[in-house]
This record gives sequence, structure tokens and C-alpha cells, in this order.
Amino acid sequence: MRQLADIPHPEAKITLFSWNGKYLIKLEKGPFEQTYKVSEMDVTSEAEVRELLDDEFIAAAVLRFTQMRQDLQAAFERHDIY
Repeated sequence: MRQLADIPHPEAKITLFSWNGKYLIKLEKGPFEQTYKVSEMDVTSEAEVRELLDDEFIAAAVLRFTQMRQDLQAAFERHDIY
């Protein structure tokens, strides 16, 4: 796996990789991460992958981090694990 870029953003750490014919977009916030795989056949360049990371995409991913945290907390509570 080859790291192509760290993309600065105040809400999450964003890293772009190339691996096995795919671009991997990895977003991290606290203990959570999301990875999106984009086939190199679906885009013509790394620049096009970066275009996917628009404000709407990032906002949805950040909201998903909140949902992930809530889901994990709910599971802890269901099982009386604190």
C-alpha cells in the first residue's frame, strides 16, 4: 500500500492511498475510521479522487462518525459495559 497524500481538514484526518488497483480514502476521527475504496478504473487520476472529497461528502462522513460513536455507546449500555 502506498500513501499518496495527507489531506488537511479540521474535522478528520484524511489520508489517500493507492493499493491493488484502487484508491483508498481513509478518514479518522478519534477511535473511529472510515475507508472508501474507489477503483482506478472509475477515475482518471488522483485529482479526480480528491474532487470526491467535497464539503458535502466530508460533512456526511463527519456525521457518520457521530453516529458510530452513538452506536458503540448504545452497545456498551445494552450490555452494562462501562
